[in-house]
Amino acid sequence: MIIFLRFVFTFVLITMLCATSWASCQCALWKTPQALVTHPWFIATLFDCYFGFLTFYIWLAYKETSIAARIVWLIAILLLGNIAMSCYMLWTLFRLPTNATMEQVLLRRKP
Repeated sequence: MIIFLRFVFTFVLITMLCATSWASCQCALWKTPQALVTHPWFIATLFDCYFGFLTFYIWLAYKETSIAARIVWLIAILLLGNIAMSCYMLWTLFRLPTNATMEQVLLRRKP
């Protein structure tokens, strides 16, 4: 399962980096048309996205015992979204052996 998850989150990271790079080459983020930014579905999707980030962060904050790490990862997730989340997952997964259990992935490490 660990190897599969490594592939999944590597795919997410590469895809997000490619999509973000492509979008950045097409139009600067701050030049997003006003009609789009004020559209109700854009706003609803943004809330959905950031609540998903918050949900992931709550789990991350449980796993990480260092206040500094929690703050750094919160800022990274709020600024980079799924790029930061996939980096965190890859960082977690590559610190575990390939025969690790899902409990070792999801639960806080024992000191």
